[in-house]
Amino acid sequence: MALANRRTERTEARLLPEQKMRIERAASIKGLSFSDFMVQHADEAAIRTIQQHTTWTLENEDRDFFIQALINPPKPSSRLKSAARRYKDRVRGE
Repeated sequence: MALANRRTERTEARLLPEQKMRIERAASIKGLSFSDFMVQHADEAAIRTIQQHTTWTLENEDRDFFIQALINPPKPSSRLKSAARRYKDRVRGE
């Protein structure tokens, strides 16, 4: 079954004339229809955006520090213990 036959959702976008001209030109350069170009590039941008907001990338030094903190966590400070008590009190009080 062709991809176009499986598409069931439709959307609209309002564009400035110069945006539409640029997109039409870019679609033509890539040999795609206007619609296929819009869908392909919007989907690629959506994937990138989701990855950027759901993935951590650490430099080697930061990664090593993070792993060591997981393996050998520091003892809770008095401020952390106090915050935990306040949180428990607040949750019990709800």
